[in-house]
Parts: sequence; C-alpha cells; structure tokens
Amino acid sequence: MSTRTKVIFWLTAWAIVLMPFLFWRSTWFGRPLSERAVSEYLADSSKPRHIQHALVQVGERMARKDASARQWYPQLVKLAASPVEEIRNTDAWVMGQDNSRPEFHQALLLLLKDPSSTVRGNAALSLVRFGDASGRPQLLALLQPVTLTAPSAGIVSDAAKPEQTVREGGLVSRIGSIEVRAPSTGRVVSVKPKGAAVSAGDQLAVLAPPVDQIWEALRALYLVGTPEDLSVVRSYKRDAPDIPQRIHQQAAETERAILERARVNPPNQ
Repeated sequence: MSTRTKVIFWLTAWAIVLMPFLFWRSTWFGRPLSERAVSEYLADSSKPRHIQHALVQVGERMARKDASARQWYPQLVKLAASPVEEIRNTDAWVMGQDNSRPEFHQALLLLLKDPSSTVRGNAALSLVRFGDASGRPQLLALLQPVTLTAPSAGIVSDAAKPEQTVREGGLVSRIGSIEVRAPSTGRVVSVKPKGAAVSAGDQLAVLAPPVDQIWEALRALYLVGTPEDLSVVRSYKRDAPDIPQRIHQQAAETERAILERARVNPPNQ
C-alpha cells in the first residue's frame, strides 16, 4: 500500500469515527453552554434545535436553583407562542421548573389549548407543580391509547409493525400515497396490515402511551387526581407483560392518594 493510499485510508477511517461524533455533539442537549451561548441560542430563530438546546440548559439551571436562569425568563414566556411545536413543548417543561412565577403559570394555562397533544400534556404536568389541576383532563388523556382512523378509502400500502414504538411524527400507515403519522410517541398495539382495504373513518391503528408518559401522568394524578379518575388509574394496576412493575406500584399509590383525599375532603363538601 502506497503512502498516499495509507493517508487516504486513515483519513477515511477517521472521518467515519468523527462525523457521527460531531452530529451527536450538535444534537445532544446536554452539552454545557456558556451564558453568552444560551442567550445567542435562544435568539436563533433560524435553528429551532439551538433554541431547544438553550431551553434545556436553562431548565437545568432552574432545577439547581441557579439565579442566573432568571435573566432568560422573559424569553421563556415569549417562546410559549413559538410557531415551532418542539420549542413550545420543551418550553412547557422548562417553565414548570420554577413554580414561583405567575407569568409562567399564565403561559402554561394558555398552552393547555395548544393544537399539539404533546404540548398540552407537558403543560398539564408543569401546572401540577403550581398546585393547579386545570390540566387534569389532559393528564387522563396521557394515559389513554390513541386511535388513528383512515382519512380516506383505499388500500394500505405500508404500515408499522405491531409492538413497534413510533416516535411523534413517525409513519404509522400509508393508504396509497396518503401518510398517516403518529400525533405523539406510542407503541403500536394494533394496525391494519399492508394490503388491507379500508374505508374513510375506519380504525387504522391504536397506539399505547409510552411507559415514561404513563409514569409521569400517574405521579401527577397522585397530587391532583379525583375519584372520577380511578377507573383509568386502576387499569394500570393489572398485571400485563408490557407494563413494568413500577407502573403497577405507582398506580396503586396514586389510587390510595386519591381515596385518601376523597375521605378527608368528600366531594359533596
């Protein structure tokens, strides 16, 4: 092997290793940012992932009770109206890190009306930190499977596999050239197979909520749930191969907390 060939070989090998690292580094929100970088990223409307990265960094500072995070509070309120769903979603989580701010409370209440179910869910979870149960219906929705229906008649030309986890926006099914995508992350419980004929409005697929989402919703209902929520909570107490033991335990604890609140403060009082 000539020297030139060796150099090309090693440069190629190094690029194969380096490029994935650079991509990971550019998309990993855990990479620390300086205060200047956070400010620059929050203002970078051309790169939504920069804004998300900065929001995560601000949220971590807030969780540590770092007073430096307060300089960006006005931007957090402003970003709640961002046209980018991913930014609103991250922002809803971040504002829940400081439940002493009335401006965050008001912004989260507005996000309960967001067109995205994921944003509404994060807003509902964050509102619980403010002692606000306004998002209780959305917390219950986080525990419910999502049913997707056929937008038109036709033949299923592609479909996800049963038990496959589909990320938010991922392809669940395709009818001819019409794509049906997941409104939120979920596990495919059932789906019409490739080649199946469907009519408009037919059930196309059912997505079960992801485990972490179930966990967070049950923890929130532990604090704000009512007896009306018990049927949904109890459905997660039953043994099932696809539900971890920690979910069963949390459901039992949430049930006990709801029953205790009802005993101390009966609904008719």
